[in-house]
Amino acid sequence: MARRGTTETTPAPLRFPVMAFRGRLGAWYRRHARKLPWRGVQDGYAIWVSEVMLQQTRVATVIERYREFLGRFPTLAALAAADVDQVLALWSGLGYYRRARMLHRAAQFVVRELGGELPRTAAQLRTLPGVGGYTAAAIASLAFGERVAVLDGNVERVLLRVLGEAEDNSAAGQRRLAALAQQLVPPPAKAPKPGRPDGAAAAVNRPGDHNQAMMELGATVCLPRAPLCLQCPVMALCKTRGEHITAPRAPMKSRYAAHLLALRKRGVGTEVLLEQRPGEASLMAGMVELPPLPADAIEGLEPALRLRHAITTTNYLVEIFTEAAGRSLQQHVPAERRDLHWVAAERLGQQPLTGLARKVLLKLKIMERGQ
Repeated sequence: MARRGTTETTPAPLRFPVMAFRGRLGAWYRRHARKLPWRGVQDGYAIWVSEVMLQQTRVATVIERYREFLGRFPTLAALAAADVDQVLALWSGLGYYRRARMLHRAAQFVVRELGGELPRTAAQLRTLPGVGGYTAAAIASLAFGERVAVLDGNVERVLLRVLGEAEDNSAAGQRRLAALAQQLVPPPAKAPKPGRPDGAAAAVNRPGDHNQAMMELGATVCLPRAPLCLQCPVMALCKTRGEHITAPRAPMKSRYAAHLLALRKRGVGTEVLLEQRPGEASLMAGMVELPPLPADAIEGLEPALRLRHAITTTNYLVEIFTEAAGRSLQQHVPAERRDLHWVAAERLGQQPLTGLARKVLLKLKIMERGQ
């Protein structure tokens, strides 16, 4: 489900024990929340990076890349000053590379047009290039404590099950769900009165903590299949207690792909032949990959490696071929010569590699993990 955020409210009060829900959810989150590097962070830029990375990417994959990315681009200004190829190189393996391009473009916009100051409200954040409702709401609530609901697939699932409703992907259904989510978000904690010592309430980000708790519950307990209802802190308030009715999903497509792994020695080092995808390509534009091979070039040959690789809604069976004895496969690569480049193995980590190319080069130990 697509991620969304909202500042909408509804005049009709929610017929649901809101205070009890908030209390049980919050207590559970404080005890059971996973320790993740972006949790408890108050830096809007760091939260922005984590939220963009987490879109359609597993948490375990993001953790390592998040640290690497902030190590290289610790501030919004550092990201804005970088070359886009440097950004894509650090994004390699996370997929959906348009996210990295738009993050870079938006950082440049903030530096150029806003004096380097990241907006603090969801409405203002929506004006940045590539920042949608979900990302704007996440930054505004997690970093700045704005009372705005974050609505992603995990949160939608929790809401639908707790309220006992079927999935409704119509525009009206999504607006209604967004309004319901907004009513559950608690108001910001009251600041301590002047002259009184700062209490814990001053450091509490109630809207942000609530949003993180909702996402955490959906990610770890209220699972899409076989939810762990007996571990759920709000089971007593839930009208479904199990899986809810969902719309049928389109089946994944299956396709075959063949790529060439060509190596050559340069002194004591090794170079790899890579192909740069067109800048106008609809998928992974400008990224570099192992050169694709036509089917007739590899007929009768045994691949050096077979693996599965998923891209958006397609599962690929991929075969990797090396130069065969007595047959040069390079001459069968259909790419233009200007798009083919020999790259030293030690410089592979600096290239904007596609996720598949990175996976193959790591698996065959041509590229070292951490590059």
